[in-house]
Amino acid sequence: MSLPDEIQSETVRFGANVRRERVARAITQEKLSEMADMDIRTLQRIEAGEINSLMTTVLRIQRALNCPWEKLMPR
Repeated sequence: MSLPDEIQSETVRFGANVRRERVARAITQEKLSEMADMDIRTLQRIEAGEINSLMTTVLRIQRALNCPWEKLMPR
């Protein structure tokens, strides 16, 4: 089942924002997945915009990056 276009677009932007903030902090995907207590493949799929993240997952990533919400949320 595919997501509606608007949600898919937001999912892709969120993933790009996560990747941008991770790279800006010189953190590898492996390290961030450990810090956020999640599977690395899940993080990779989030960054690729392949999956719509649960709020609990978003919160884990946000806390692990120590990043303000506005830098992660799509605009």
